[in-house]
Amino acid sequence: MDFRPDDSQQSIIGLAAEVLDGGDGDPDKSWAALGQAGLLTLAVPERLGGAGLGVLETALVLTEIGRRAIAVPALHHLALGVLPVARWGTGRQQDDLLTGRTLAAAIAEPGDPLPAAPRTTLATDGTVTGVKTGVAAADRLLVTVGGPAVVIVDPAAPGVTLDRGILRMERAPAEPLAGEDCHAGLHRFALAGACALGDGALAGALALTAGHVRTRQQFGRPLATFQAVAQQIADVYVASRTLHLAATSAAWRLGAGRPADDDLDVAAQWFTAEAPPAARTCHHLHGGLGLSIDYPLHRHTALIRDLVRFLGGGEHRLTVLGERVAARRPESGAGIDGGAACSST
Repeated sequence: MDFRPDDSQQSIIGLAAEVLDGGDGDPDKSWAALGQAGLLTLAVPERLGGAGLGVLETALVLTEIGRRAIAVPALHHLALGVLPVARWGTGRQQDDLLTGRTLAAAIAEPGDPLPAAPRTTLATDGTVTGVKTGVAAADRLLVTVGGPAVVIVDPAAPGVTLDRGILRMERAPAEPLAGEDCHAGLHRFALAGACALGDGALAGALALTAGHVRTRQQFGRPLATFQAVAQQIADVYVASRTLHLAATSAAWRLGAGRPADDDLDVAAQWFTAEAPPAARTCHHLHGGLGLSIDYPLHRHTALIRDLVRFLGGGEHRLTVLGERVAARRPESGAGIDGGAACSST
């Protein structure tokens, strides 16, 4: 399979790189520039002024943002907001949500990063009650509820409080997002987006480290010429390139409408298991410079840690992947996607 970007995708990568490099690492400036360049509306329908593209193109932008580890709400707005609303939102919902509002999703609950059966409840009167964690501030929130389903909640509505990432809802007004598979689909977008962003974060850390060991001299020689250093940077390279292949494969299959759950779980497991030790190796090869707040490497490791927490950690992702493999055994009676809830992309 050839995952090299085509001409239009390469243009997106180039434009995103140019815009982000021009932002000088400033989050507000970079976010505004991404919007002005049309990179935040790639998945918005053309009738609303977007490009009408999809998951892979959005993943390309996320990867470039991760490569520079700029603290913008791209994962929440693009992967957890724009993509699901463009896919399952009604015409009226799209008109309301995709024309200037910031979006985010409330998925995680205490003790469960991506619950298949959320404890948050949707009452018959259309109100929602529950607690979500790790929620970003936004104009509108996509909230997963038991059923399972997804509803749209205004964080400023009565019965809603959002404080330091904790969303509490008590009979808060909500509007359902159409689509029988939108709950499972939102989880898929979350995995694809996090892996794409993490792919860029690790690639950026690798680039910083490779540049450092090429130019840093010790005993009259560049650090890169020492065998131990070369072996360690090679290990980081292997982890980074493997993650890139896994994340790209998952985004491509998801965008193409093909079964992507296996690819997504593999990418998430590889990232949560391999990216943290690879980032630690990058810090080690930088020596004291890697600990300096004035040097950008700490932004990459902080982003990687945040994404690992978002995905539930390495042990959780390994458990999820193991359960998927077990469900494929003939005696289980389950298909490759583990059930009807994950049968469509």
